[in-house]
Amino acid sequence: MQKKNQTLRIALAQLNVCVGDVQNNLHQVENALRQAQAQHADVLVFPELVLAGYPPEDLLFRPDFLAQMQAGVDALAAQTTAMTVIVGVPLLREGILRNMACVLRDGKIVAEYAKQCLPNYRVFDEKRYFTPGNASLVIEVAGIKLGILICEDIWEDAPAQAALLAGAEALCVLNASPFSADKQAQRSALLQRQAAHNQCPLAYVNLVGGQDELVFDGDSMLVDAAGQIAFRAEAFSEGVFVEEWNITPSLVGVTGRSPLLSSPDTTPIIYQAITTGIRDYVRKNGFSRVLLGLSGGIDSALVLTLAVDALGAENVEAVMMPFHYTSEMSVEDAYQQAAWLGVRYRNLPIAGIYDDFMQVLTPEFGERGVDVTEQNLQARIRGVLLMSLSNKLGSLLLSTSNKSESAVGYATLYGDMAGGFSPLKDVYKMQVYRLAEYRNTLGQAIPQRVIERPPSAELAPGQVDQDSLPPYEVLDAILQRFIEGDCVLEDIIADGFDAATVRRVVNLVLLSEYKRRQAAPGVRISGRGFGKDWRYPITSAWRKNLPFKTP
Repeated sequence: MQKKNQTLRIALAQLNVCVGDVQNNLHQVENALRQAQAQHADVLVFPELVLAGYPPEDLLFRPDFLAQMQAGVDALAAQTTAMTVIVGVPLLREGILRNMACVLRDGKIVAEYAKQCLPNYRVFDEKRYFTPGNASLVIEVAGIKLGILICEDIWEDAPAQAALLAGAEALCVLNASPFSADKQAQRSALLQRQAAHNQCPLAYVNLVGGQDELVFDGDSMLVDAAGQIAFRAEAFSEGVFVEEWNITPSLVGVTGRSPLLSSPDTTPIIYQAITTGIRDYVRKNGFSRVLLGLSGGIDSALVLTLAVDALGAENVEAVMMPFHYTSEMSVEDAYQQAAWLGVRYRNLPIAGIYDDFMQVLTPEFGERGVDVTEQNLQARIRGVLLMSLSNKLGSLLLSTSNKSESAVGYATLYGDMAGGFSPLKDVYKMQVYRLAEYRNTLGQAIPQRVIERPPSAELAPGQVDQDSLPPYEVLDAILQRFIEGDCVLEDIIADGFDAATVRRVVNLVLLSEYKRRQAAPGVRISGRGFGKDWRYPITSAWRKNLPFKTP
């Protein structure tokens, strides 16, 4: 006999919270509760650890913080009525800390679920803090049995299967799943596979917004029992999305919005991720304005555009600091772009300051000839000027270094690396070009010759980057294999790259670790950024005898 059609009115709360902002996070959750109640939802599902923010890191060692978490969930529970609320929160139970989903109804906590699969790779470090759960939880809402999972649980098969054996007819998954360029495609494929394989509808709700180097894209969705995506929330958009969720396996879809990913090209969504990361880092850290050094080159041009799109032109300032080697083209293009975007523009020549420094330093340098020291001095003077303006104006300084440069140390410590946030930290040089070209399709932003001219730091006469580095298309391909693929040198060479070039690039990556440890945080968009998921030692002799094969 065919099962009677069943639907559940579900609210997915895709929220942008801040780690440790307990009262404001609770306020957002309470607002979402009122919205869901006003739309007569049967069940409201929040993201993972929504009261704490993700990841709370060593705040989880503080008993006062954990006490606030318990107080927060108790306060929320007191506001619930007949509607069921599922909220993510870290809680101590009998002296054991767990990553929990609390089920609230009729003014109290009626059930609790502890995350079973704790991720401990890349940016995740949950085994440092939490003890895994070992039991499924199935609750009944409006006559439908819902199994509850938390994030990593759905990436493994066992928790979902255990919930189904316990009687679940549908699954609710609470998530704090950070963005990377291919994450949305991976996530969709996983959820569709799990739903279809288990013949079980699935509700997935995720955080949105930036948190230090991580950025969360939301991408909350409902997947039906046939593995079809029936509803998908807009990426990088906060909201409480209330939908009629069809639990019947034989029916495919739900009423309401169902946006699909617009294009297999990830450039637009990466651009959106970086602007979100800038906006939230600036605002969550108490700033309202930013400034940056605008050189007339592609990197600073893109950062300026990203900043304007994230914060508005009125909150962005550009500073050109020309020297003897700065071309007239660079000055013209920087001025032109600042005018196009409507930002405040300053021109602060550094030749006089440089001469003053050299007057002091030349006697100390003795007979040593001119070398990269004098080039780096130019960059460091610019860093001093920018940091002084940042201090005086209360504006956050944005660094303009990209991932390719940072990887091989092609940046000046205490010079162009200066800054409080680095939007391009995880963006390879060739991606910089793609992002710039993409942004120009949306409206006039970056002068075309900035994109077309050979990249140069302009620290010496006629200097171009490829005097010191392989062509960026070659450099980026080697870096991606070594950094994100963990490829051994022999395998990279087998892909058609010159052996000497591969050894040189990898050696530079390892040699430059001390610089990267002192770099500003930045938005992580790849499978492995220079941050929490890159933990190479600074002091290491391994680079002196790089192996061709692993032992």
